[in-house]
Amino acid sequence: MSLVSNLFLLFVAASVFVYYIVPHKFQWIVLLVFSYIYYIAGGPRYVVFILFSTLVTWLMALLIEKTEEKGGHKSAKRLLILGLVLNFGMLGIVKYTNFAVENINALFHLNLRGMALLLPLGISFYTFQSSGYLLDVYWKRCKAEKQPFKYALFVSFFPQILQGPIGRYSRLADQLYAEHSFKGENITRGFERILWGFSKKMILADWAAVFADAIFDDPAQYNGVALLGVLFYTIQLYADFSGGMDVVIGISQMFGIQLDENFKRPFFAVSITDFWHRWHITLGTWMKDYVFYPVTLSGWMGKFGKWGKKTFGKKIGRTLPICLANLIVFFVVGVWHGAAWKYIVYGMYNGIIIAFSGLMAENYRSWKKKLHISGKETWYYVFTVIRTFILVVISMYFDRADSVGQAFHMMKQSVTHFSPSQLLLIPAGRQGTAFTPYALWIIAVGCVILFIIGVLQERGMKIRESLGKLPLPVTAAIYFCVLVSIGLFGSTAVARGFIYAQF
Repeated sequence: MSLVSNLFLLFVAASVFVYYIVPHKFQWIVLLVFSYIYYIAGGPRYVVFILFSTLVTWLMALLIEKTEEKGGHKSAKRLLILGLVLNFGMLGIVKYTNFAVENINALFHLNLRGMALLLPLGISFYTFQSSGYLLDVYWKRCKAEKQPFKYALFVSFFPQILQGPIGRYSRLADQLYAEHSFKGENITRGFERILWGFSKKMILADWAAVFADAIFDDPAQYNGVALLGVLFYTIQLYADFSGGMDVVIGISQMFGIQLDENFKRPFFAVSITDFWHRWHITLGTWMKDYVFYPVTLSGWMGKFGKWGKKTFGKKIGRTLPICLANLIVFFVVGVWHGAAWKYIVYGMYNGIIIAFSGLMAENYRSWKKKLHISGKETWYYVFTVIRTFILVVISMYFDRADSVGQAFHMMKQSVTHFSPSQLLLIPAGRQGTAFTPYALWIIAVGCVILFIIGVLQERGMKIRESLGKLPLPVTAAIYFCVLVSIGLFGSTAVARGFIYAQF
């Protein structure tokens, strides 16, 4: 059931209606029932995977808590490891078996068969979310949930099951189980957010995808616009993913539930580190809390740090463990994105830049001081934003290309051939090449609107609050214009699902 389908909109309307007409104490049950209906609609046979993840982490969390109460810390740690192995093991088998088989076959010239299994809906998201809960119980950040059906709702909550955000039990559980009274403001603000998300997705992302797909699917024919292809994909990915988050957050707000934000104007970032603080925020914070800090504070990392100080001196020795931890984090990020070498290269590319920046931080400060750059200059801010954007776009070659080899080939074409007129040869969806110039104008105008809104938000303006203060007829007129725009411009593109639904 795609988020952009009429059936899904009817499903959401029905779930909100039923949620508010039942007695408040049964509201969480309504959410659980609708969540499983949604999941079953995506493929009944895949319910076993989410049930397995739910039961394993729920049971292990209870056992860990009881074992800790009896003073059995070592036993609790073994239970934690067992729970994580089972949970991530399921994800590994389903998502990475074929990748492993392909590489074994290539390395040893074998002909082993892979698994004929489609990826279960949202498996990466609910595996990470449930594993985070298990770790939080072990670290005593939250109490284990004793009611299995309530915990099942935390894992399966349908708005976020498809593409996140990755929730934390401590912030989400109370909202899911609380009794919510009907508030018109929640419906209005939720609808507003959903509308904004659909406009980004159906107008900007889907049109950008027409050109990105054509260029990357046939780089030989469109060898003069490889650079534009990766720019279109960057636009597509951001508008698609952030638009999906707007829809998910808007739906949740209709239930009175506030999910974590997942984007904060990432293309205004001044460094790759800053970019990852603004892009897919919940994945970044998950990696920081459950991978980076545990690795950094581990005993073997402490030994590595001591070796680094003896070998390279105190300054570099203090930085090396952090750099290595960042490399490990972004290796995991790459693997999380998909079972392909291109995703691993994508993750390591980001990790290497961040690690190198950490090693060079003192040198950068020294160079800025010598050049009399305070870092507050407008020109310097613009320079760092453009520099970061270029580095991000380079990483997108690996994210979008079919292979690492094709990514490097497209990079080469980007600097050796440039013939923008080839864009006019790309058919614009069902309309053909006659509509191509108009499609390019739609993308350009959409980007300008996003840029202006981003600038205003960076300067502290709260757009949604400002809209809420306008007279009702004016607000209604704005909503109507957005709806008409989606109908006029979005419906002419080829309908597509959300990119991150595959994760």
